[in-house]
Amino acid sequence: MKNIEQLYHSLLEPSDALIADMVKIKGDILVLGAGGKMGPALTILAKKAIDKAGISKRVIAASRFSEPGLQQQLQAAGIETHAVDMLEDEQLQGLPQVENVLYMAGQKFGTTGKAWFTWAMNAYLPGRVALQYKDSRIVVFSTGNVYPLSQVALGGASEEQATGPVGEYAQSCLGRERMFQYGSSKYNTPLFIYRLNYANDVGYGVLPEIAKSVYAGKAIDLSMGHVNVIWQGDANEMAIRALLHCATPAKIVNITGPETAPVRWIAAEFGKQFEREPLFIHEEQSTALLSNASESFRLFGYPRVTLKQMIALLADWVKQGGETINKPTHFQEREGQF
Repeated sequence: MKNIEQLYHSLLEPSDALIADMVKIKGDILVLGAGGKMGPALTILAKKAIDKAGISKRVIAASRFSEPGLQQQLQAAGIETHAVDMLEDEQLQGLPQVENVLYMAGQKFGTTGKAWFTWAMNAYLPGRVALQYKDSRIVVFSTGNVYPLSQVALGGASEEQATGPVGEYAQSCLGRERMFQYGSSKYNTPLFIYRLNYANDVGYGVLPEIAKSVYAGKAIDLSMGHVNVIWQGDANEMAIRALLHCATPAKIVNITGPETAPVRWIAAEFGKQFEREPLFIHEEQSTALLSNASESFRLFGYPRVTLKQMIALLADWVKQGGETINKPTHFQEREGQF
């Protein structure tokens, strides 16, 4: 397990491109919603890149920090932290003003039956943040869910594709984008809308879900028969580097890996690693939630960690009993019910 953990951590080190771009990013960096699945790793990555670049810059993490020990972990890594509920306006107003903001706050799971809170997090709060940080550069985490399902044969929706969110979660995410676009237009705030699907780490993501299902002999739902995936470390690098590409009007970019990957093929690859035959239910459809990320590759280059590297690492991680987070992506969902 030690060797696997060493490999894993090596894939989270900042690239030369990130270190070079960090020198060009002027001012401190504030990560709003830093306590989620990607936020802790992103803030630590940013701090590592600053240290390796030999420059002085604050990385500030703001979150409710509901996970025990996380705030202390980030502080130990040299990150300034603020425990806040950003829906409370006084607490939001109390956060420091900075030149660069990465907005990661949001709500997905639990939308069904509590849609009002999802809309508050995903659409009301962005309007407040857009006003609070009207003089900053802002990278806004969004999702490929704002697109409708597209024909698999066409390789995914590009940024020119008209939005067509299915379900209240996806609709609220489009609301988040629109609120920030409104602020950008009103205050001339440079903005980058970062439409992501799906980031993968050893602890969570589409690939670990498929891996665990194959290993446990659990049937895999092929209702969403094709997916896009990207290594979390690469996704985080692109988010930080996106601070150099904020624009007015907003720059909108899809962030994911280059493959339209069949779920059946991914399961078969894990099956080879585990020497087990995958089990399936349902059948692939001609449409899926897919994004064309070619613009991101033009801006940032291709992801460093390939799909086969991710599969090999995750197979070893699962076989060795590595820790995972019980937060399913529900990537199979076709009706937008989260």
